[in-house]
Amino acid sequence: MKLEFSKMHGLGNDFVVLDAIRQRVSLTGEQLRHLADRHFGVGCDQILLVEAPTQPDVDFRYRIFNADGGEVEQCGNGARCFVRFVHETGLTDKREIRVETRSGIIAPRLEENGNVTVNMGIPRFLPAEIPFLGDGDAVIHALAVASETLEISVVSMGNPHAVQLVGNVDSAPVATHGPLIEGHPRFPQRVNAGFMQVVDRHAIKLRVYERGAGETLACGTGACAAVVAGIRRGLLESPVRVTTRGGDLAIAWDGPGQPVMMSGPAVTVFTGEIEL
Repeated sequence: MKLEFSKMHGLGNDFVVLDAIRQRVSLTGEQLRHLADRHFGVGCDQILLVEAPTQPDVDFRYRIFNADGGEVEQCGNGARCFVRFVHETGLTDKREIRVETRSGIIAPRLEENGNVTVNMGIPRFLPAEIPFLGDGDAVIHALAVASETLEISVVSMGNPHAVQLVGNVDSAPVATHGPLIEGHPRFPQRVNAGFMQVVDRHAIKLRVYERGAGETLACGTGACAAVVAGIRRGLLESPVRVTTRGGDLAIAWDGPGQPVMMSGPAVTVFTGEIEL
């Protein structure tokens, strides 16, 4: 099977994007892992599938597979690449589209300056909605990791996040604590682990150990979750600049019941074909 693809990234969080409308795409977990492999495949954090919608009043369906081959609910940096991809390939000329995902409808918009703004939906905090084995929608939960007890905030941005405050992201134990938090038994579907350093009330630095992908250079939903957690803890005020290792995102949230808005770049690196 020969597939055409685009290699894209949002602040270094990179993707293989496949048009499943104009070509037939049916991939096994082994083939997905091969595509994502940086030595034997194309190499990426996630594989994105662009599909025809399955419900009315929606332009496209958006599916996301992590580098380990597992399908997940949402990806913010991927959503920005998605809207640029459908424009560049002529699948639409709309500047704002409605896209169905496993976690609901999102509405990314291509801005005049080339950035993409995405309405990421309303964050959720109840443990059952994360999912997280805990009680109530407390702002801070205690989580036992190794020999430590961490203070985390749990947020669903359509996918699960555990955000903790650190003094310095550069020295944060992302490589060691990240996988322990990701696979912690209190998160039945695993979790994305965020490490947030507050710079001031409108700026943070962030590193994220992503579920099924490891640490990435940027995580769009992780940036949204971190800002929401920081505002709920009284540490931040909207809007917030989120500095990741791949660059900056702008995140805005007006409080409970309101959607999170994310703006940032999306870049096509190259296109090609691969034989699977």
